[in-house]
Amino acid sequence: MEGTEGRSGTASSVVADWSLAFWTLCAVILPVLITLWCSFQRSRRQLLIRDIFRKSKHDWHYTDLFGQPSYCCVCAQHILQGAFCNCCGLRVSEGCLKKADQLFLCKEIMMRSNGGAHSSMPHHWIRGNVPLCSCCMICKQQCGTQPKLCDYRCVWCQYTVHDECMMDYLKTEECTFGEFRDLIIPPYYLSTINQMRKDKRTNYEKVVPYCRKHWMPVIILANTRSGNNMGETLLGEFKILLNPVQVFDLSKIAPAKALQLCTLLPCNAVRVLVCGGDGTVGWVLDAIDEMKIKGQERYIPQVAVLPLGTGNDLSNTLGWGAGYAGEVPVEQILRNVMDADGIKLDRWKVQVTNKGYYNLRKPKVFTMNNYFSIGPDALMALNFHAHREKTPSLFSSRIINKAVYFFYGTKDCLVQECKDLNKKVELELDGERIELPNLEGIIVLNIGYWGGGCRLWEGMGDEPYPLARHDDGLLEVVGVHGSFHCAQIQVKLANPVRLGQAHTVRLILKSSKMPMQVDGEPWAQGPCTVTITHKTRALMLYHSGEQTDDDASSVSEQDHMREQTDEDA
Repeated sequence: MEGTEGRSGTASSVVADWSLAFWTLCAVILPVLITLWCSFQRSRRQLLIRDIFRKSKHDWHYTDLFGQPSYCCVCAQHILQGAFCNCCGLRVSEGCLKKADQLFLCKEIMMRSNGGAHSSMPHHWIRGNVPLCSCCMICKQQCGTQPKLCDYRCVWCQYTVHDECMMDYLKTEECTFGEFRDLIIPPYYLSTINQMRKDKRTNYEKVVPYCRKHWMPVIILANTRSGNNMGETLLGEFKILLNPVQVFDLSKIAPAKALQLCTLLPCNAVRVLVCGGDGTVGWVLDAIDEMKIKGQERYIPQVAVLPLGTGNDLSNTLGWGAGYAGEVPVEQILRNVMDADGIKLDRWKVQVTNKGYYNLRKPKVFTMNNYFSIGPDALMALNFHAHREKTPSLFSSRIINKAVYFFYGTKDCLVQECKDLNKKVELELDGERIELPNLEGIIVLNIGYWGGGCRLWEGMGDEPYPLARHDDGLLEVVGVHGSFHCAQIQVKLANPVRLGQAHTVRLILKSSKMPMQVDGEPWAQGPCTVTITHKTRALMLYHSGEQTDDDASSVSEQDHMREQTDEDA
């Protein structure tokens, strides 16, 4: 009996052990299987969405959370996540995406040809998700106040209408293109130009939309990789307000190709808004110089800047600010572009010729818009760029970028890698040799701002000095005693060592290797001769908005520049 009871107890414990092992295995494997199944379904769903995005005429983008209360344009249900079109503003749930793609037309960049010429087009109404605080064009009351899919918006003129105010005549009424009619390239204009090209006619000036005298179409060139990565958001907002054909992503298309749109527009009428840092502006200006070489001078546009970079000294000089972080609505930016005044900007050729009897390499040639420097600020830029190339993902914020610059500037205050520069270089201004005091750096300026917002030539403003302008064919040359001296100048506690102004600057590096930079692009340079000469002038736009204390001293300077531009015109 005792043996039988022992065997039955052992069998029951084995069963219990196997049962425990089985349920433990289920507890481990089942979540893994569920996770794998959900991952498979998610990837399958993403493939289907990407396939719809690829084939669609809408510029669909997926979001996990809409920034404002949104309703699906198909099923009218409230949605937290889904897809939205960057061009027409449609918002749909994931399940209704395919149906919405079939039901709704997006903005047409060019009208379909039906055998005749067009000079107008009707409104293109989209229902629901109207902008907050928008008013009905009929009753002047606020739209979009009800918690449901309601009211209409025209994707071209941006006018909104209540459901109950929508009349039949509004559906066929001619669209005026709203507040920004002077900046928009209408679809019927492009269809007419396309027909003229087929007929081999090139007198595009006769085809002026709306019979307006002040039509100044704008082209948006945005660098989505600049500074604080706001380019992607701005692209969508500009596509909503303008014709999508006017908006270009410079990470996908080169400026030279995008600017060929100017050749289809009236001469001397186009304005270009560059959204990026000073490097992006230089890239665009180089493309404009290529247009001059091709004989397209009459199509040269005027250039405005929306500063998305780190330093933004050129943007600051032209009155567009030291940095953009979304604090100004896109609509106000377009108004500023319309109201901006035309001025000229000197551009300079920087030629670096290496020393040596057996040097067979061609000289390095750069184009300078802002400044050239040798010394501590170039060293900071060189260290910053080396660090950014190793870990580019860390440098997506303007604040982080400036903090890294501050770190390397503080390091140089202790190490002083560029000391005794005056013993290593010779400086000539317009052919005249300049005796150098004890310096660590030399900076050659074309514009008023340097180092992320410092008016270097003026310094503390307590000494008489000739005015510095960026359209007079003169360069300002200053020296600094080191990184700490640079910091003192930036907070107006010291003046730079003003070495003079000149039309041509020649700098000879006699020995050792020194850091140099042109417009924030640094490199380490051995013995060489640097020659800076005038190259050309660029047509820029100056925004006379609110001025800071630093700008107050240059008000008369900017007025003089505008008067000079008017006289030249």
